[in-house]
Amino acid sequence: MTQREHRDTTHESATEPESATTAESAVTPETASGAEQRKRRSGLRRVGKLAAPVTRYSQALRNESFAGLVLVISAVVALIWANSPGRDTYFALAATKIGPESLGLHLDLAHWAADFVLALFFFVVGMELKQEFTIGSLNDPRKAALPVLAAVTGMLGPIGVYCATQAISGARIYDGWAIPVATDIAFALGVLALVGKGLPKAAGIFLMTLAVADDLGGIIVIAIFFSEGVNFLFLGGGLLVAAVFGLLCWKGWNRWWLLWPLALVCWYCFFRAGVHATISAVVLGFMIPTSTTDADDTPLTERYSERLIFWSAGIALPIFAFFAAGVNITDAGGITALLADPVAIGIYLGLPLGKCIGIFCGTWLFVKVFRLKLGEGLHLGDIFPMSILAGIGFTVSLLIAQLSFAPTDPHEAHARVGVLLGTLLSVILGALATRVRVRHHRASGTLHDDGASGSADSAA
Repeated sequence: MTQREHRDTTHESATEPESATTAESAVTPETASGAEQRKRRSGLRRVGKLAAPVTRYSQALRNESFAGLVLVISAVVALIWANSPGRDTYFALAATKIGPESLGLHLDLAHWAADFVLALFFFVVGMELKQEFTIGSLNDPRKAALPVLAAVTGMLGPIGVYCATQAISGARIYDGWAIPVATDIAFALGVLALVGKGLPKAAGIFLMTLAVADDLGGIIVIAIFFSEGVNFLFLGGGLLVAAVFGLLCWKGWNRWWLLWPLALVCWYCFFRAGVHATISAVVLGFMIPTSTTDADDTPLTERYSERLIFWSAGIALPIFAFFAAGVNITDAGGITALLADPVAIGIYLGLPLGKCIGIFCGTWLFVKVFRLKLGEGLHLGDIFPMSILAGIGFTVSLLIAQLSFAPTDPHEAHARVGVLLGTLLSVILGALATRVRVRHHRASGTLHDDGASGSADSAA
């Protein structure tokens, strides 16, 4: 069950927390909707007394397509600036260092964006994973088995394409093997919401479940393969702080002035431990309970995600995209030289092609050989466009690209170009394949009016 589907089923009995009388009486969907809107507005005010234009921006970010557009705009602005006559100012800005050196936090802005700002996004990811594993699409092993297994083969496919590219080209630069494994769930569902109207609803649920499992796989890859020289004293301290954080949340002591300082201490401990600091945010996200209250039967994880959507999707992700996507193509010999690099080739082929091979072939194998069942109304032909859309790797792939190569290594820029092009190819090819499949359903009389587009929107 997606987050919004959960809201839809629970808000028919939603109540105003201020009135016990109202809580005991039945309410209409319109009243519930009004209560939901008031709760959202009050939640936004609590986050930071947001002005009306900012509030409208936050509301718009609930649409996956709009959130993806914001990411694209940030990346395009960075790419244009990084290749303009004034590109030195962009790289000077990215290299500007701030923070206390005595604490080991004298970092440039690009590192702050990847290590600190992006942690807010991973905190939301952690909460969403917790919700999916407890009350969402991954809580029933029988229903989750096929998309989760497809996510595994969907990670192996891009790795195989990347490594094959290195072997065939003779470059043998295997450091970037993990870059094309990730799926950007917001971006992928946003594209599906735009072009997927008419596909079975189960197609959107399949893609969302697969992307959630893929997110978890990407997080595990970062935690295991990109943590060097782990300081177990700091790591133990970070885990202890996370446990205290979780205990306070479980007890209902959810005051921001209590939780956020603990979150910062946890982040710092993970940072000093040598584990990528965003992992601390995932751990903290898992600590948020999915419980409800008598006054509000929306899970706490979902309420927190809604309150943080402005800061996560509207601020943190665009800032990260701005600093991660700024590749100097002009001084690197032009786009042709970059795209001919084996690292870039392995990535921009690995994302659309590797994901497609891994997910579609894996799903075919599990359905035909192991007799696992597809969702209601879903056919193998519907999986093909979903497998291409899963190649939209943007956010996590850009992060892994930065972790795979040193900033001074020219392959780091090549890898980021590969991610951008691979994502673009996945969007274009995935959208085309989706429209072809929709036309097939229309021609065969099996068009679904409340299909994948609606289920993708409900994942916001």
